[in-house]
Amino acid sequence: MIPYLLRRLLLAFVTLWLAASLVFAFALLLPGDPVQAILGLEASPEARAALERALGLDKPPGVRYLDWLLGLLRLDLGESLRYGKPVAELLGERLPLSLFLVLLGLGGALLLALPLALLAVRFPLWDLALSGLMAFLQSLPTFFLGVVLLYLFAVHLPLLPASGFPGWQSPGEALRHLLLPALTLALARAAVLFRMARGSLLEVLSQDYIRTARAKGVPEAWVLLKHALRPASLPLVTVLGLEGGFLLTGAVVVEAVFALPGLGSLALTALEARDYPLLQGLVLAMAALIVLFNLLVDLLYSLLDPRVEYA
Repeated sequence: MIPYLLRRLLLAFVTLWLAASLVFAFALLLPGDPVQAILGLEASPEARAALERALGLDKPPGVRYLDWLLGLLRLDLGESLRYGKPVAELLGERLPLSLFLVLLGLGGALLLALPLALLAVRFPLWDLALSGLMAFLQSLPTFFLGVVLLYLFAVHLPLLPASGFPGWQSPGEALRHLLLPALTLALARAAVLFRMARGSLLEVLSQDYIRTARAKGVPEAWVLLKHALRPASLPLVTVLGLEGGFLLTGAVVVEAVFALPGLGSLALTALEARDYPLLQGLVLAMAALIVLFNLLVDLLYSLLDPRVEYA
């Protein structure tokens, strides 16, 4: 287990290095002049030269790349042009909210998908209706789903706050403000988890040991929960790692709908302001979170199935 963990950590480090290199390369390949985009056409040569020095654009690309990598090792992502603060500081302020929102959405999607998949497998009459409902939810754009939920639970039935975030000083109030955004993310991704869980359960239920358990008179509910659920969870865990990445990108739209001060709203502000250092830091932070999600998924396999060997 330890050698495998060390190899996975090394692979994660290499993946982050490749992601950082791609982020830097894309910044170089962006069309147009970033200094002109930020200052406008009427900027003086002195102002242009000062901004070029601040962005490091007066150095050769190879030198700038090495400075970028050395800065990453020191957790120095540069300074935001829009906020005038270190990018790492801005990410540290916004990351907890976005990460908690993604974890809430992922947990909610799993809590919705798994019981419904068990119900669909146990009662075939429900299968068609639940599959159709999940397909319908999957077809809805995330922003539309968020607006519908906002109207239902914040305007028509004023049960939850419509937007904003009060901070972490009051955990209960903070959770109330995050329930609707988390439910939006959960409903948007529950359909994928439902289809994976349903298909995996059907495959496991066709195995010989399941037929043996049924022949011995084991109740069907116990067959599902005791004998089928755990082995059927392995493919689902793999999808959970991928869904973490989808939820991170989906959080950009959800945070805009519900006016949450997370990474998503920060990314939109950086795009509008042409804040290239902040955009680079945001892309790299999201890549690092996706790598972390997939690393945790790999380690969860041994907990779900002790037969898994780490070669």
